[in-house]
Amino acid sequence: MTTELTHYIGGEHVKGTSGRFADVFNPATGEVQAKVPLASVSELDHAVEVAAAAQPKWAATNPQRRARVLMAFVGLLNRDMDKLAEALSREHGKTLPDAKGDVQRGLEVVEYCIGAPELLKGEFTDGAGPGIDMYSMRQALGVTAGITPFNFPAMIPMWMFAPAIACGNAFILKPSERDPSVPLMLAELLEEAGLPKGILQVVNGDKEAVDAILDNETIQSVGFVGSTPIAEYIYGRGCSNGKRVQCFGGAKNHMIIMPDADMDQAADALVGAGYGAAGERCMAISVAVPVGDETADRLIEKLVPRIEKLRVGPYTSGDDVDYGPVVTAAAKKNIEGLVQSGIDQGADLVVDGRDFSLQGYEEGFFVGPHLFDNVTPEMDIYKQEIFGPVLSTVRAGSYEEALKLAMDHEMGNGTAIFTRDGDAARDFAARVNVGMIGINVPIPVPLAYHTFGGWKKSAFGDLNQHGPDAFKFYTRTKTVTSRWPSGIKDGGEFNFKAMD
Repeated sequence: MTTELTHYIGGEHVKGTSGRFADVFNPATGEVQAKVPLASVSELDHAVEVAAAAQPKWAATNPQRRARVLMAFVGLLNRDMDKLAEALSREHGKTLPDAKGDVQRGLEVVEYCIGAPELLKGEFTDGAGPGIDMYSMRQALGVTAGITPFNFPAMIPMWMFAPAIACGNAFILKPSERDPSVPLMLAELLEEAGLPKGILQVVNGDKEAVDAILDNETIQSVGFVGSTPIAEYIYGRGCSNGKRVQCFGGAKNHMIIMPDADMDQAADALVGAGYGAAGERCMAISVAVPVGDETADRLIEKLVPRIEKLRVGPYTSGDDVDYGPVVTAAAKKNIEGLVQSGIDQGADLVVDGRDFSLQGYEEGFFVGPHLFDNVTPEMDIYKQEIFGPVLSTVRAGSYEEALKLAMDHEMGNGTAIFTRDGDAARDFAARVNVGMIGINVPIPVPLAYHTFGGWKKSAFGDLNQHGPDAFKFYTRTKTVTSRWPSGIKDGGEFNFKAMD
């Protein structure tokens, strides 16, 4: 039975009126399980009007009371963790432990935002001049918006709307139409926690809704996570319309393996970082760079049996499954096309997952694990973000050659080095032109109280996500210079005062 999903506007589930819908699949079976409405410009504009009407009162609520709503929200997220994870896995395909991690990493940002009273404090200088004081205030922008991807339908929305709401803004969330149920559930939980109606609106849609967000004059800022071409488009159009914009695009994350690395540790890290969530992570390691042929041979020897033992299946098979299907048939086709291009362009396919099939789930969007060796920078599988369970090995002759590979790639989201040499690790962290660095850590996603963001064509905008940058992004600084007339406190004078 196919469910018809809704928007969430003014504290209510609202049916779509555009007449346009997108299919929401069960990736494990390939079946359509729901239809999600795709908003028109007028529907988006109506949601913005409702948000704009509710926002001033919310902004006037003191930060401590706003933080209490987020505190209650954390409790509700923990209460409904299993329910949220199951809904997420059903639409995305990731395993239940991975789905719970998705919710948990968003929850941690909400916990950080409970510190809004401290994070929103301004600055004060007394005696800046004769009788002059100066102080600054951080004030909400008004109505803000976020456009979020399918691969983290809980975490990334919370990365955006939690700090926006903590700062006193209203927020329009346009989630991915591929897995929209969890964002709708999060909106319900926030209002159960005490958030006023209209402060968080969920508007489902496609490019028409995106363009409506970018062109709506009331919306003051836009956040985005997705592919680089769309990030560039949203950044350009949003900025040209006078909005504050932060966009995070694609990635091609390298992991350098030095000859002195613990090869078992490195192999385990690569398998988890390369194949976890079917590779559908912007922080996935998709390129292994062993330094020296001997290091490469030892690494491949360790990787092959680990990869061949990976258990691929639906989330309903329990916690023993390592990863599930990719999100759509189109995603599967794209991955398979890139794998074939790697073969055609001369890479060695060491582990071949092309014939993978799961009994009873033949129509699902499952992709077997693949491992390439002797990949070169000219190949499509090296240049493009595959977003699937495919690991490419590029052999480097030296540390400098390995470093150059990471630095020359147009993406600069994350990277890692595995070594026992502290000097090499320090040099790598200091020199590499990538935003997030792991040292013997394969997926270097910063915790909530630091900021998340890449460099080069992985990010557009001046400020990163979550951490202190989020409170800067979702507020404007107002600076006040004050001077009061002197002498009033002394009372009136009755004598005629001679001129100085």
